[in-house]
Amino acid sequence: MDPEEIADPVATVKSALVSAGLEDTVRIFESGVPTAAAAAAALGCDVAAITNSLIFELNGAPLLILASGAARVDTALVADHLGEGRIRRASPGFVLRHTGQHVGGVAPVGHPEKIRTLLDESLQEHGVLWAGAGDHNSMFSISYGDLRRITDADEMPVRQG
Repeated sequence: MDPEEIADPVATVKSALVSAGLEDTVRIFESGVPTAAAAAAALGCDVAAITNSLIFELNGAPLLILASGAARVDTALVADHLGEGRIRRASPGFVLRHTGQHVGGVAPVGHPEKIRTLLDESLQEHGVLWAGAGDHNSMFSISYGDLRRITDADEMPVRQG
């Protein structure tokens, strides 16, 4: 399937959650929540409990880093841990092609094909995490353990300190 043919990425995310044995916890907001700060304000939670789904390019392939909204990913640190080359921020077109979702609304699930995923260890400090649900107006709640399980993510530090 051409990722750009995904008509309703939020429905795809909901389906992925239910298929993984989780509840559909997607919340849709009238105002956009395209940033961690906007999402935290709308949800009334700590920005560190927002899970940013950031797509990077590693050797031509997508790399999804699930990072705390309070973190700035240290790509050099991640690259050192992976030992696989240079990590670059992906272009919006690259993100859409590999996820079927636009930058600012990318979810950790619901992509046309599995994407190699890394999970920010600092997120385990929060009982409830919130992640983008496929567009700029939606988020879903999930536990750290369930997020790791449904994304098959490798846990690691993604920032210094």
